[in-house]
Amino acid sequence: MLEELKEKVFKANLQLVKYGLVVLTWGNVSGIDREKGLFVIKPSGVPYDSMTADDMVVMDLNGNKIEGRLNPSSDTPTHAELYRKFGNIGGIVHTHSSWACSWAQAGRDIPAYGTTHADFANGSIPCARGLSEQEVAEEYELNTGKVIAEEFEKRNIDPDECPAVLVHRHGPFTWGKDSFKAVENALILEEVAKMACRTEKIAVGSKESNIGIEQYLLDKHYQRKHGKNAYYGQK
Repeated sequence: MLEELKEKVFKANLQLVKYGLVVLTWGNVSGIDREKGLFVIKPSGVPYDSMTADDMVVMDLNGNKIEGRLNPSSDTPTHAELYRKFGNIGGIVHTHSSWACSWAQAGRDIPAYGTTHADFANGSIPCARGLSEQEVAEEYELNTGKVIAEEFEKRNIDPDECPAVLVHRHGPFTWGKDSFKAVENALILEEVAKMACRTEKIAVGSKESNIGIEQYLLDKHYQRKHGKNAYYGQK
């Protein structure tokens, strides 16, 4: 079942290792078949160097395992909730990449400081609130997804225009049109997080500490790459 999607999600998971976004088994990728209402996700705690496409687990959006001999990722309820709430996304990534996690642990949004960020997201990368003790005790992973969706709704952020989020004291989630795009966005998020941290360190004590991209420049860079009249890249 969903053999092509399993292969795709498997290869996307291996890209996390290739791009240095995971240590040990600290990450997962999923991809969804919207027509069937099923998604494929990495199995829990399985090392990347011994994992195969056959190890991928097929789930429905209600959290039921449809196919697979292994247990799905412990973050599966978070993925399912994001697929339910963000109807356009086709793939999701969760990592504990160090630069993005550092911002999450600090409980801070990643501000838009330059055009690299503007090419990626139409504004700051939000840091969602931490979960309450009750939310952690009861359906922790599901509530993580709910907190992310809540943050985007509260701030009126379009998940298509900001394909990433941080969860306070936890780490980053990214998404995209498919699992490979979600991994690409995880890689970009890590680079943007690194640049933002360095920007703030360099700006401290400098005579010219006016950091933060102008709205007109952010708009130009985002729209030329993602807008309806985008002209970046090839047709």
